[in-house]
Amino acid sequence: MARNLDLTRFRAATQLVAAGKEYSEHGIVNPPVYHASTILFPTVEVLKAGGQPYRYGRRGTPTSRAIETAIARLEGGHDARVCASGLSAVTTTLLAFLKPGDHMLITDAVYGPVRHFCNSILKAHGIEVTYYDPLLGSRIKDLLQPNTRVVYAESPGSQTMEIHDIPAIAAAARKHGALTIFDNTWSAGLFFKAFDHGSDISIMSVSKYVGGHSDLMMGAVTCSAATWPKFLEAFGTLGQFAGPDDMYLALRGLHTLEVRLERHMKNALEMAEWLAARPEVKEVLHPALPGCKGHEIWKRDFTGASGLFSILLHTRSEAAVAGMLNGLELFGMGYSWGGYESLVTPLDVRWRTSWNDESLGLRFHIGLEHPDDLKADLAQGFKRLNAAG
Repeated sequence: MARNLDLTRFRAATQLVAAGKEYSEHGIVNPPVYHASTILFPTVEVLKAGGQPYRYGRRGTPTSRAIETAIARLEGGHDARVCASGLSAVTTTLLAFLKPGDHMLITDAVYGPVRHFCNSILKAHGIEVTYYDPLLGSRIKDLLQPNTRVVYAESPGSQTMEIHDIPAIAAAARKHGALTIFDNTWSAGLFFKAFDHGSDISIMSVSKYVGGHSDLMMGAVTCSAATWPKFLEAFGTLGQFAGPDDMYLALRGLHTLEVRLERHMKNALEMAEWLAARPEVKEVLHPALPGCKGHEIWKRDFTGASGLFSILLHTRSEAAVAGMLNGLELFGMGYSWGGYESLVTPLDVRWRTSWNDESLGLRFHIGLEHPDDLKADLAQGFKRLNAAG
């Protein structure tokens, strides 16, 4: 493969397979894993002038540049950096663009740990945060304040799966002079192109679908050319980086992202439709299903769906739900998703201000198992739920 191959000539699947190969050496297919802190310079002149591509391990290696350039290409942005976790990618980005006295609008459906960061660290540093209804769309303009610097979106919303009208939100933010920062983890940068829809920065938890095997921790931040210098300064100043072995695993996962995500989507849609027909289920929260909140916007802006969705149940008995979940054989219970295995956890929406449904619910991540086996496992779970009343 030519080292300077112009990947923009190819379709997404081909780009994902070839991504990062420009950093390979000696004909070896995958780029090497560099464990580095100290990097040596041949002369004082080169040392002072910075006349070589790598200066210090935390500032970058061929391993980090392989995964970062691959993610930037996937997202369609100017450049990217990887952090030690998805949460650190978010917090680094917010600290880069907010200062005391600023105001931020953030979706009420945001990932819980990000909400905690906003309510603790940002608040303690004099940054005001307002949570907006994820279905607000262009009406978000009414919430913009003179000191609003950032509008933060996550679509679909964490747990409750609302699809945001990102083009409308981004247009209002841009007119006001604010940045739009978008959490693109659900689509893995494949089924939604954040920059094409108006975002200035796109963030992903690489731990999820890019890694794909539940064995790495990483976040990625991809910036536009305009936002890149300010973010890069904060990234370096805060000492952010990720482990080289996780970088290697992330790049390996990226090469198979499209085929895995297609199967996650297929399996999840089949399971969502099956659950919608169950008498125990009050509502299925899956953006790709007609009638779900934001479905029409999903059809307009997304090219696919992943394996994460939620359901609401008719039962009000937490004990019955626990009985259902405790006996499952194929569904694990864990606070993550995006790996090859299926997961389920109870919904927790106590912190929401724009969510008024008090139903008990479950969040599913549908993995790569055969759907018939997953249905059989859940059918037995529903029997336990019904038996508990």
